[in-house]
Amino acid sequence: MMAKEFTRSDRLSAQLRREISIMVHAAVREHALPSVSVSDVEVSKDFDSAIIYVTALLTDQGLPAVKELNVMAKEFRMQLSRLLHIRRVPELRFRYDDSVDRGERIEALLREGKTRGE
Repeated sequence: MMAKEFTRSDRLSAQLRREISIMVHAAVREHALPSVSVSDVEVSKDFDSAIIYVTALLTDQGLPAVKELNVMAKEFRMQLSRLLHIRRVPELRFRYDDSVDRGERIEALLREGKTRGE
């Protein structure tokens, strides 16, 4: 059985995730942003844009942090242009990843069902 081959967009996504994670961590400290971390990066097939999904420690602080990160996206893109050896750095768009929140809600509902004896 052959191993799965990784496409160029998969490799670029992984590289962007590593670099942007470092930049977001620094931005959280320097600009007193709510604590967020990068959970995933999806690059479009034409490499023109990248969606960066972030999660927050406190659910209610996720959307304000995403708003601030989108303001800082151009600065991140310029930093990436100096770090990466690619012809064109994709446009960055930050989005809130609510999958962790949904998972916690489902888990809470399941626990609630167990305590009721259902």
